Amino acid sequence: MEGDPKSVRPKRAKPCEGSYDPAAQRRTLEMGTSIGMPLTRNFHRTLGAVATCVAAYTFLNAFAAAETGKIETELSGRLAVEGRWFPNEAGHRGQRDGSLGFTAEPTLYLEHEDGGSFTLTPHYRHDSADPERSNADLREAYLLLFGELGEGEWEARLGVDRVFWGVTEFHHLVNIVNQIDLTDHPNEETRMGQLMAHLTWSADWGVLEFFAMPLHRERTLPGREGRLRSGVPFDRERVSYESAAGEWHVDLAARYSRTVGPLDVGASVFDGTSREPSFIPTLETIPGLPFPVPRTLVPHYAQIRQYGLDAQLTVESWLFKLEAIRREGAIDRPPPGALLGKEKAYAAFVGGVEYTFGGVFDSEADISLLGEWSYDERGRRSTNRYQNDVFFASRLALNDVEATEFVASFVADLDYSTYLMGFEAKRDLSDSWAATVEAAVMLEVDEKDLIYETRRDGYVVLNVAYSF
Repeated sequence: MEGDPKSVRPKRAKPCEGSYDPAAQRRTLEMGTSIGMPLTRNFHRTLGAVATCVAAYTFLNAFAAAETGKIETELSGRLAVEGRWFPNEAGHRGQRDGSLGFTAEPTLYLEHEDGGSFTLTPHYRHDSADPERSNADLREAYLLLFGELGEGEWEARLGVDRVFWGVTEFHHLVNIVNQIDLTDHPNEETRMGQLMAHLTWSADWGVLEFFAMPLHRERTLPGREGRLRSGVPFDRERVSYESAAGEWHVDLAARYSRTVGPLDVGASVFDGTSREPSFIPTLETIPGLPFPVPRTLVPHYAQIRQYGLDAQLTVESWLFKLEAIRREGAIDRPPPGALLGKEKAYAAFVGGVEYTFGGVFDSEADISLLGEWSYDERGRRSTNRYQNDVFFASRLALNDVEATEFVASFVADLDYSTYLMGFEAKRDLSDSWAATVEAAVMLEVDEKDLIYETRRDGYVVLNVAYSF
């Protein structure tokens, strides 16, 4: 989940001819398809200005209307400071071993006494090490209207919003509406705001949703000074689209969901611009080398169609989860020795189980055990790191006043010799303050794995947040 609207469409990068052999260079090209693209600086400035103007206008109207008693105003949000430390020496020139930063994400909620509301959530992050991680976004800025329709209800959300689809923990295959903000966290959980018209009709027979999205958002990416990136820079000025409308192609989506006893199920379809870019390398010849080497990677967004299914079955303390997709129009990972992948339809799924032990050790604490398997039928031609991985985790929730929680996880790649571990602890320090400590450990990374370029990027993060 960009760039300023332009009257002239960005120039398409010229496809490269020929091939080259070094495995390290090929890994860098392949890794790009998993990591993504950063926001442009122009969009940051424009978005920040727009958010400021919208916020100022909304505040002025809110205060004026509050005097008449027609609109209720509520201001909440979150401010946080964060420190990141990478214990291992950097793998690429210019990278730093640590950073300090802060984030601000206030939310203004306005509700009219006759019904309807407006929500505004701007987001800003500053990072001391990586300029590309310092950016602004409009997470939410939408008008909510609702009413009755037959025996059910209708709802309309118009503006910028975030939508979540899915049930699994490890990897969200079906969650395609919003673009990933990869500079926020490498787990691909954080999503950027998406301009949309979102219509919902709900009744006893279930929930039916329709989406129209006229502006595509490019994926963010760590910059040259940032960690968790590939070795070849990305050319942000030459982004290309398969659609002649570029980033202004109108994407369409629909989803039906229903709860039947212990079963929650959803079926979805998306048709439009892919949220995952492929990359076209631009090459240069270096004297003394018998082959050209990649100079930059130019992101390209194809037109895709995705069918999705998500389901969760609850049986006492057991949760059985499934997400599955079929995607058409996507470009796969280049084979060894090639520069470009080919368009290929594929299927993928994530399935697993979770069991919770309640009241362990005669206390209020719960322990949950999770196991999931992520599979992509493209195998080693997959463009993400979840092609054949298993995930195990344990969560200890003390259920105390401080909401103390500990999570430990382990990931093993069944195609490559890659093994990762993660740890997280979080606790409320007061009614308003909370602290989170997180660590990621790269136990072993196979040189053929997409994430090999980040093998030195295990990290420790401390985050202290204030909520209001």
